[in-house]
Amino acid sequence: MRILLVEDDMTLNEALSFQLRQEGFSVDACRDGEEALYYIEQKIHDFVLLDRMLPVVDGTEVLRRMRLAHNETPVILITALGALGDRVAGLDLGADDYLVKPFAFEELMARIRCVARRPRKLLPGESLVLGDLIYHTEENALSGPLGRCALSRREGALLEAFLRNPGQTLSRTLLLSRVWGMDSDVEDGNLDNYIHFLRRRLTAVGSASRLRTVRGVGYCMEGASHVS
Repeated sequence: MRILLVEDDMTLNEALSFQLRQEGFSVDACRDGEEALYYIEQKIHDFVLLDRMLPVVDGTEVLRRMRLAHNETPVILITALGALGDRVAGLDLGADDYLVKPFAFEELMARIRCVARRPRKLLPGESLVLGDLIYHTEENALSGPLGRCALSRREGALLEAFLRNPGQTLSRTLLLSRVWGMDSDVEDGNLDNYIHFLRRRLTAVGSASRLRTVRGVGYCMEGASHVS
């Protein structure tokens, strides 16, 4: 799971980033609301931990803009404002949970697990279907008419990006960010290599789904999909 952490306190930001990575999460961290909105617009995260009081753009405004844009990525608001009215206001804006500082990391993890258990199309644990193709997200395995095969972590992340955006052309920039991270200096050719690997996987399991190259833009996976 890829988490966006938005916290302006440098010490807390670094500490939470380290602890979350120790738990196996992929973490992108920033410290103001404007940068947070940039990250959020990329639609590459499965979860957002959002400080309420941020410089440049306030956390509640970040959340408001997210929901107005129909971005339903789960959000836990983290704040020192613990009054009932503050909590109610944050939840009414669209937060999935509300955590008051100071807090124990164990409580944060429990709240992440709790929110992640709720049925949402952007969280792992589902089977993604595209025609005769099934991607088992928890097992990182692909199955089709001719059988089943395991995927590498990056192959799985790349395939998931396509299956969660069926029929849409995804830009090279978006795919590189989703699979390697926004701050990665990975070479552009790596994406082409993994597209090649993924096409071979589709052939191996006998799927009729196809990865189409959109020249000068990116790639599109053709077929009708749903989340089950």
